[in-house]
Amino acid sequence: MKFINIGFGNMVSANRIVAIAGPDSAPIKRLVQDAKEDDRVIDVSCGRRTRAVIITDSDHVILSAIQAETITNRLASDTALDDEDPEE
Repeated sequence: MKFINIGFGNMVSANRIVAIAGPDSAPIKRLVQDAKEDDRVIDVSCGRRTRAVIITDSDHVILSAIQAETITNRLASDTALDDEDPEE
């Protein structure tokens, strides 16, 4: 199981991530608000501005202070490492 650092020592399982989005669009704001009402939000921004919204396969919404692009790059680099065959 691979974990991705989403800021401030917090990790999320790479296999559980469905989407990573910026927090500025109206649909994402509605999604976050609905998740807050249903107690499905995990805020790991440590009081800082939310810069990425991570949606998981369990319908949890994770708010992170790390840029969505940075998290995506971390996810992509870990996936690239998994694709390499250590015996080659």
